[in-house]
Amino acid sequence: MKRVFVTGMGAVTPNAIGIEEFTTALKNGVNGVGPITSFDASNSNVKIAAEVKNFNPELYMNKKDARRHDKFVQFAMAAAKMAADQAHLQDKNFDPDRVGVFASTGIGGIHMFETEHNTCNESGPSRVSPFLVPMMICNIASGCIAMEYGLNGPNFCIVSACASSLHAIGEAYLKIAHDECDIMVCGGSEAAIIELTVGGFAKMKALSTRNDEPEKASRAFDKDRDGFVMGEGAGMLVLESEESAKRRGSTILAEIKGYGASADAYHLTAPHPDGVGAAKAIKKAIALNNFPIENIDYVNSHGTSTPLGDIAEMKALRLALGEENYKKPIVNATKSMIGHLLGAAGAVGTIATVIQMQNGFIHPNRNLDNIDSELTDFNLAPNHYMEHQINAALVDSFGFGGHNATLLVTRV
Repeated sequence: MKRVFVTGMGAVTPNAIGIEEFTTALKNGVNGVGPITSFDASNSNVKIAAEVKNFNPELYMNKKDARRHDKFVQFAMAAAKMAADQAHLQDKNFDPDRVGVFASTGIGGIHMFETEHNTCNESGPSRVSPFLVPMMICNIASGCIAMEYGLNGPNFCIVSACASSLHAIGEAYLKIAHDECDIMVCGGSEAAIIELTVGGFAKMKALSTRNDEPEKASRAFDKDRDGFVMGEGAGMLVLESEESAKRRGSTILAEIKGYGASADAYHLTAPHPDGVGAAKAIKKAIALNNFPIENIDYVNSHGTSTPLGDIAEMKALRLALGEENYKKPIVNATKSMIGHLLGAAGAVGTIATVIQMQNGFIHPNRNLDNIDSELTDFNLAPNHYMEHQINAALVDSFGFGGHNATLLVTRV
């Protein structure tokens, strides 16, 4: 198998836009959660979310294209442009037939769907926008990125709920590792903070209702956690083979060393309580290139802040790493600052991992005031910035339906 490197990254998140701002936000523990502004949430049980602030799509595409894209595509195109610029894809010094795109989402253009559904009900089907279908379908972000950069390689959208973008990165990694592609643009995007989806998650009792203290609502591993906070945004990466990176003179940011995927085959929405499915994905990621388990020193957790999910994930980590190793890696949750970006969460978690790895720090576990009694034997990062050199990291993402994905990333 070929070695695969990260050579470009882009992020649009609730606490920052761009890698430089995101780095600063991670260091300072900047919280992106607040009252919902995208719709009137006065009648909702959940009135908080992690919304992207001050985003101008016309900085990344022309005004006409921006009007024809749902917000999840706007976010994806913005993050892809940042990653492509860093990797100098604009130089076109590659074979376009060997460059592909896997841009994923969990929900897709739900904002456009809601808007045009209302139009249809109020004014009839003749008033529905001709852009409804291309604006709402999940694969359109992947197609648009390929069109923007003239990339003719494999192109599709993996939809696996909250594991979507990590599956996209993992499958992109395999395309390069198996010499089917030289370069892959991959990641995910989500923009689902609308009344319908917030109402749906709230009805499931999945969301935090800490409406009076939004900045304290996302609190992974804390005993007082009461659900996740919906977020939005995008994370995109450029992955590249060693040969391509050398030929093009790309700056290497990190190396992808392994990828694992599995299914719980247990429940529609709940994780397996013993974490056995997630543990299989973690084990596969480590075993793919026979990486020494004892060298793993950091985990960017799925860490959603749900009562069941946090416990199940830590049980999975213990199962996968073994009793002699599970206490070593420091574990934090990027979602404690930016909420849960659903289908984009894994990509943004990967980017946060590379940023910490490059800059020698561990970002805070925001709101971890009182560790859950079942988790006190794990090496959970504190609620403050700490300097620490990460050498080998796991990134976890798990989705409704029992979908599990883990990535192994190492410092170069």
